[in-house]
Amino acid sequence: MTDFADLAEPLERSSDVPLWAQLERELRRRMELGHFADRFPTDRELIEVYEVSRHTARHAVAQLGADGIVRRARGVGTSVDHRTFERSLGALYSLFQVVEEAGIEQHSVVRALERVTDAEVAERLDLDPDTELVLIDRIRYAGDEPLAIDRIWLPADVAEPLLDADFTHTSLYNELERTLGKRPGEGWEQIHPKIPTADERDILGLDEGEAVFAIERLGACKGEPIEWRLTLIRGDRFTFVADWTAGQRNELRIQMTR
Repeated sequence: MTDFADLAEPLERSSDVPLWAQLERELRRRMELGHFADRFPTDRELIEVYEVSRHTARHAVAQLGADGIVRRARGVGTSVDHRTFERSLGALYSLFQVVEEAGIEQHSVVRALERVTDAEVAERLDLDPDTELVLIDRIRYAGDEPLAIDRIWLPADVAEPLLDADFTHTSLYNELERTLGKRPGEGWEQIHPKIPTADERDILGLDEGEAVFAIERLGACKGEPIEWRLTLIRGDRFTFVADWTAGQRNELRIQMTR
């Protein structure tokens, strides 16, 4: 692995920063430059090139694994985790479905499931300002990582049965279909960048100045608006990708990078 050794930056033995933390930072630097795309170095290679102990090498790699950057598999070794979550926005994507299809455990923390009134949201749903709504407010996770803050409002006369639902591991659309026999079949979405509030940053584990994607969605069933949704998605975990072919309808995908 000559290139690996030639491009290595030496660790500072006199630094107060632990060697494992220096090695972790060095490996992150290398990956940001596109190194290790084909193969991640073995523990032995890390030990020989960076002159560290096996414990130090494994500690650094374990931290990268905890952050979802690499993964270990018995008999295979360590590899950079290139998994992405993709879904066509034109098909009314579901974060629940995207995460499940990627084989990653998803769950939600439900912060609110209650009746409310909101004149602005009611107007979006073409309802009178004092119409009662059902609010579902959740934090969405993939594994242990918070991905999104998801707030949904539905007309109470339609969504009242949902007040007894468990939204920790199920999607709104699945629950709508199960309890009411209906789900949004059309709608529109608007996507724009947003600087999150301090509370939103804390929830999503973001640093000050990091942005999120704000996705506003109106979902309708047979022409009747039944869902207004505002989702704040981590900007450091998602990108939006447009596929195009001349003379054909173009499509936009949401993609989650790991």
